Amino acid sequence: MNEWISAARDAALAAKNYTSAVRAAVRDDVGTDPAAITREQHKVHGFAWIASSAAALEALSDWAARAEENGAYGEAEELTLRIGFGEYCAQLIHGVPMSASEVVRPAALGAQAAAEDLAANAAVCRFIDEGSTPATRARFAELLSEGIRPDERLGDDTLDMIREQFRSFTADRITPHAHEWHLADDLIPDSVIAEMAQLGVFGVCIAESHGGLGLGKLAMSVVSEELSRGWICAGSLGTRSEIAGELIGENGTEAQKAKFLPGIADGSILPTAVFTEPDTGSDLASVRTRGRAAGDDNWQIDGAKTWITHAARADLMTLLVRTNPDEPGYRGLSMFLAEKTRGCDANPFPDEGIDGSEIEVLGYRGMKEYALGFDGFAVRGDALLGGAEGQGFKQLMRTFEGARIQTAARAIGVAWNAFDLALDYALGRKQFGAPLTQFPRVSDKLALMAVEIVMSRELTYFAARQKDRGNRCDIEAGMAKLLGARTAWSAADNAVQIHGGNGYALEYPISRVLCDARILNIFEGAAEIQAQVIGRGLLADQR
Repeated sequence: MNEWISAARDAALAAKNYTSAVRAAVRDDVGTDPAAITREQHKVHGFAWIASSAAALEALSDWAARAEENGAYGEAEELTLRIGFGEYCAQLIHGVPMSASEVVRPAALGAQAAAEDLAANAAVCRFIDEGSTPATRARFAELLSEGIRPDERLGDDTLDMIREQFRSFTADRITPHAHEWHLADDLIPDSVIAEMAQLGVFGVCIAESHGGLGLGKLAMSVVSEELSRGWICAGSLGTRSEIAGELIGENGTEAQKAKFLPGIADGSILPTAVFTEPDTGSDLASVRTRGRAAGDDNWQIDGAKTWITHAARADLMTLLVRTNPDEPGYRGLSMFLAEKTRGCDANPFPDEGIDGSEIEVLGYRGMKEYALGFDGFAVRGDALLGGAEGQGFKQLMRTFEGARIQTAARAIGVAWNAFDLALDYALGRKQFGAPLTQFPRVSDKLALMAVEIVMSRELTYFAARQKDRGNRCDIEAGMAKLLGARTAWSAADNAVQIHGGNGYALEYPISRVLCDARILNIFEGAAEIQAQVIGRGLLADQR
């Protein structure tokens, strides 16, 4: 085994042991009482970030070992490993950033002694001293400038072929037009959606018996990553189909599966997720939109929803409403498969009982966001998901793992997009007679971008593999989303800095990527929600 791979295994184990020590310290101090966990968010969320960073190190170590086994471990892979471990070990010892202004330090968690033990570990010491250095970062940036990239093969010919297929499609049909569509605030063209449907984007995880590809979350992650590398909208078109497909596939009646899944898979039915309300945000258990039983075994919907993506062009709403007002919290919630007429520019919501107003947004365009109002909107009686009332929240919760993995994959694609634009600009732009890549502060940014993207990618792939094996992975999916979103924002922010003043000009695509990257820390569970879920789950974990 390569000496650096061996050192990485030792350092990853040391980081894992450090995480256990932090957990013990936080648990002794905070306990598992929900009120205490909320009150001590800095400690709990800090622990979550530490655990996520350690998990990323373990994922990076495993990636390097697989690359060596497959004969793909070369200089770029070794530099990725060394720089990644050097950076993240230093953060674990001295302070992990939770945001641009919030850093969690060991002393604040009662873990200073454990951090000192981590710093004394021989493998960790070596990475601190020899991992992320000016020389390693400069050499890695040089390789990146020559077109060399860290190994991305998955050890599966089918998955590697899927990556190449979608990378080619994105380069041909998405990337050349994305910025034009963004600036015009246009919907992504129907013709592009049709092409994506032919490639199977909307049915990646839907069973073959219902017209899908019957693949897993790892394949879905690759597809989402590659499409998002061209434009986050392209990678996000499949999100609602993924959510609807999993809701129906896991919870629907046989009639519902037969009716909706083939159409979702072939793109003829475009779904939208209708969950969030103006006053609830992430607190879905407090949903107030009402579903009332009407005559002829039908239902009537009244209330308001907001931040509904692709609402006008959608044919099907996965609609979370309260059907039993006497049951507080999540117990009174039900999920409906509510059909609607696809709208157009002139009449976005033609059905009676539903209206919508567009929410103008900085980025994440191409599908449009809406606030929806329901006033007696009619839903068929057989639209109750699984035919079961009061199960909506539980049904939705089962999709969170897959949705967060898919969002993490979108973040990886956005981060690569930012990196691609930054490197291309730095190679072509000269200052003081030299390309920007020759300046250490620029080459450092490029090297660190690529390293952290690989780390976040491998953590995302780890969560996807766990899901595909049928293992519970809510913590791992949350970690992947948490770290991936930060990676995307950091990459976009640094890419704008590399562009200088031009990065602030709308004509440059990086201005779009910056806006797109910002949403990743907010939707599908804000960073604070993710950290809360991770920290609370790990503190309560008895395994």
